[in-house]
Amino acid sequence: MGAERMIPVRLLREGGADLLPAYQTEGAAGMDLRADVEGEVVLPPMGRALIPTGIAVALPPGVEAQVRPRSGLAVRHGVTCLNSPGTIDSDYRGEIRVVLVNFGSEPFSVRRGDRIAQMVFSPVLRASFQVVDDLDATRRGGGGFGHTGV
Repeated sequence: MGAERMIPVRLLREGGADLLPAYQTEGAAGMDLRADVEGEVVLPPMGRALIPTGIAVALPPGVEAQVRPRSGLAVRHGVTCLNSPGTIDSDYRGEIRVVLVNFGSEPFSVRRGDRIAQMVFSPVLRASFQVVDDLDATRRGGGGFGHTGV
């Protein structure tokens, strides 16, 4: 496993310590994010909702957090994240919220503490552009969108 970094986290509502993101296994790349909702939020088929997590973080410069779907929710219920992966920038200090969508055929309920997404930390490379007349040639060239076949 790689080096661990301490990320400052702020609990936004009373009694939210049980909502802290956590790795579920030793080798997990992502920490599970939990819902911080009152009662339940029901996503009808093809419905979507912005689900709060009750936390805000202070990421160090040069680090982003990516919010990604949980595979179990996708395969069992057809529930996934829109805007995926969602990016949490190092200068964002607001609440982490997850856009869930229900592509399943049954309503899906979200309750407080449910694991709704995962958060993966990644280094960020900032870039600038240099305008050129030509790009270096590659074997692939401009081929894309299925050019290698099925």
